[in-house]
Amino acid sequence: MKRWILRVLAIVVAAAVAFGGLLVVNALMLRPGEEPEPQAITFEADIERATALLARAIQIETLSTDLTLPAFPEFLAFMDAEFPAIHSALDRVDLAARTPLYRWDGTDPTLAPILLAAHYDVVPAVDGQDGAWTHPPFAGVVADGVIWGRGALDNKGAVISILSAVETLLQDGFSPRRTIYLAFGGDEEVGGTGAQAVRDHLAAEGIQLAWVLDEGSVVGEGVLYGLERPVASVNVAEKGYLTVTLVARDRGGHSSMPPPMTAAGRIARAVDRLQRAQMPGGLDGVAGELFDALGPHYTMRERLLLGNLWIMGPIFEDVLDSGASRGAILRTTIAPTMLAASQKENVLPVEATATINFRIHPRDTIDSTLAHMRAAIDDPEIEIVVDDRTAIDPSPVSSTETQGWFDIEDALRAVFPEAIVAPGLTFGATDARFYGAVADAAYRISPVLVGADDIATIHGPDERLSIENLAASVTFYGELILKQ
Repeated sequence: MKRWILRVLAIVVAAAVAFGGLLVVNALMLRPGEEPEPQAITFEADIERATALLARAIQIETLSTDLTLPAFPEFLAFMDAEFPAIHSALDRVDLAARTPLYRWDGTDPTLAPILLAAHYDVVPAVDGQDGAWTHPPFAGVVADGVIWGRGALDNKGAVISILSAVETLLQDGFSPRRTIYLAFGGDEEVGGTGAQAVRDHLAAEGIQLAWVLDEGSVVGEGVLYGLERPVASVNVAEKGYLTVTLVARDRGGHSSMPPPMTAAGRIARAVDRLQRAQMPGGLDGVAGELFDALGPHYTMRERLLLGNLWIMGPIFEDVLDSGASRGAILRTTIAPTMLAASQKENVLPVEATATINFRIHPRDTIDSTLAHMRAAIDDPEIEIVVDDRTAIDPSPVSSTETQGWFDIEDALRAVFPEAIVAPGLTFGATDARFYGAVADAAYRISPVLVGADDIATIHGPDERLSIENLAASVTFYGELILKQ
């Protein structure tokens, strides 16, 4: 009997050792392949001039809250005056929301055009934040190697970078083989009617773009735990957007004689049920592509998970869910944002409402999200009101096997040789969600090397862009255009 027990224990131990060994071998096999040498940079940018222009651009207060401000025509006039080669050589049409669309004709009409996009409208500096700014938000101060002010990162830095690169190349006598469009949205922060007008204009002209490049992510440094190298996340898709209002109604009355369930209580229960029933997630699609690219560069601990997702997948998903982004890469997110009920503490509400914002993962749709919500709430007395004005399904997922992807990747590697280039997913909303309707592929990245502290300044106090990053951004666009 004892000998039999020892044999069983030996088999169990051997199996455990073999299993552990398999996990380690799989982790060890997840290692970086040989990366191509970055191409030599041939584009030379005038960074002193670009710095002065970005500082001036920040001083023009193109606030997205009021498109009637004189700052918008002032900004367009500034573009005409400061980029004379573009003004004289490129065709331009001004579309809705003060959105200019430039066309730079290529020498080979058989090649599908491309579109480089950015936006010049900015969010306000919120009242009460002034004391948090090292320099006034619209002063355009250049100090300590940094351009300070609202829009430096989001997204006037990209506007000035694209224009500076094109101006330099025109002055050098360069002509692209394929036609290049430049679009600078005037209302990206408040819905993107300008981008929709660009889409409609191109569609009316019968133009189908090979690809679009817009803002989206950045070259993040120290942003992803466990990675020492920066990550250039070129986002290949964008989440959809859906806002709904839940409404519960009751007779009201005095709070001293409440019914078993008040309108406020019914809404609270609905929100609780919805938050407890998160949408299904998974490491498929874009998330899978992202971690396939990043996996070999992680420490051994993460590689033990990523190299063995066949069994460790749920554990890794739990790790992602516990982070600050709450697994936004994995699933459609559910965010209750606004609650309203009675206006007085001793009055029962006649109506109570909750506003829920969903960012829809590419595996889901508006319809499937609404179906999930109804099932989770499971209360026919809750009215569901959909905001159809802003609802949009997720974008298509663009391929990483196109010439556009390869060109963007090569330009990023040239300017940021230490960065890992990987596909990613845009959680917020950009103009690219509209441009993609007239393009075979849409990609999203701002070519700047920034950390979490810099990213936090977007829409917040002390927004800024280093001169070094501006130089990198101009050079990136120059190198990318030279490939066309």
